Amino acid sequence: MSHDYVLNVYFDGSCPLCQREIAIYRRFPEAAAIQWVDVSNGEDLGVDFSCAAAMARFHVRDSEGRLFSGAAAFSQMWRQFPGWRWLGWLSAWPPMSWLFELAYRLFLPIRPTLQKWVRRWSS
Repeated sequence: MSHDYVLNVYFDGSCPLCQREIAIYRRFPEAAAIQWVDVSNGEDLGVDFSCAAAMARFHVRDSEGRLFSGAAAFSQMWRQFPGWRWLGWLSAWPPMSWLFELAYRLFLPIRPTLQKWVRRWSS
């Protein structure tokens, strides 16, 4: 990981939902300080982080090398963008952090179905 970036954002580039969401964030000027890593190509991500883990949940790594997963990862990323910072701080504050993580965990099993729908609507 390069320490020139504020965050490394690991996302599933094969997921149409993920592609669209990441495209929104990448439009912000602050996105230039983030390294966007598409994990769908099976690239080696280091000893403490597998491609399988990266594909299963959303992750970010901060400039200090700390790895965040799920709702905590979104919280870290949202804090980088004006207009989204409030959501980043809100989602980091217990008990809201627990609710955001619960919502994220409930979303994960329906993600494949949503991906199929988006692919069907996009074609």
